[in-house]
Amino acid sequence: MKLFLDSAITEEIAHALEVWDMDGLTTNPRHVMVSGKAFRTVIAEIAELVKGTDKPVSVEVNPHLTDCKAIVEQGRELAAISENFVIKVGACEGGFHAIRELTKEGIRTNATLIMTVAQAWHAARAGATFISPFLGWKDQYGDNPDTLIIEVRSMLDNFGYPSEIIAAAVRNHRQIGDVAVAGAHCITAGAAVYQESFKNPYTTFGEGVFQGAWDKTPES
Repeated sequence: MKLFLDSAITEEIAHALEVWDMDGLTTNPRHVMVSGKAFRTVIAEIAELVKGTDKPVSVEVNPHLTDCKAIVEQGRELAAISENFVIKVGACEGGFHAIRELTKEGIRTNATLIMTVAQAWHAARAGATFISPFLGWKDQYGDNPDTLIIEVRSMLDNFGYPSEIIAAAVRNHRQIGDVAVAGAHCITAGAAVYQESFKNPYTTFGEGVFQGAWDKTPES
């Protein structure tokens, strides 16, 4: 399973690329807002960080755009900035149409805000490179997000669609393991979630036991 960082903060991204060896990045308008920088500034900085690599970076079009023509026009413009950029498009009728048109032009796409298998099917049929089911939001309202991953993966495998699932809106370390078992091709999560996933209180306890034993044992 590929690991993507979900962030628009360049300091976090630089650390994650160097230390965690992230396979790719995802951004969205909220992350850009949190960065405190202008949209164009942020994506230019990110493009520079991944330049010369094959790491995909999902960059979202203006979410107000629902018309295919407008989405395609902005998608082309963003894709021209960096060969790493994957155009992130919302799951809607115009969005699926735009994904189809962008795919015809050889531009990679990421269908975002996927909440149902039907939406995932429309995206895959349109040729989306990535499909991003949002897990945290479904979990928050009582749905089992793992079921969506399992069902979308089954649909893709049944029909031979090459689209890859990016498990998105991951809120905690438990979900990392859950979606890996469920069959997601990729996961995208924030830096805090990955930092949490490195730790476990039992591991910390065990380290204390071993450190105590080490301190009481002669080296030679």
